[in-house]
Amino acid sequence: MGSFTNIAYANVDSFVMKLNGMIVNPLILFFFALALVYFLYGMFEFILNQANDEKKTTGKSHMLWGIIGIVIMMGVWFILNVILNTLNISPSEINPEQGHVKLNEYNPTYPPKRTP
Repeated sequence: MGSFTNIAYANVDSFVMKLNGMIVNPLILFFFALALVYFLYGMFEFILNQANDEKKTTGKSHMLWGIIGIVIMMGVWFILNVILNTLNISPSEINPEQGHVKLNEYNPTYPPKRTP
């Protein structure tokens, strides 16, 4: 029965790391780049339209939403790092190119030991 637990644990870990490496990280990078481009577009719009107050306001709005997008993407990366640190997974133990993650051995005891 213990071998089934280890197999399921390994499958979940490999699935999460593949999901992270193949989908989540590229999406974070894409949205980060998109937010940066949106911010730069707003900045150019603000600089080039100094005579038009309406377009300057639009440029300010684009810069603000670009900064908000960048902060959100940094927050996502922060949350992912908190999760990896909580699970004691260091970046040196992750190899996304090969889909390998070195995890500590997981051997739960049944019934759980209670401390007084």
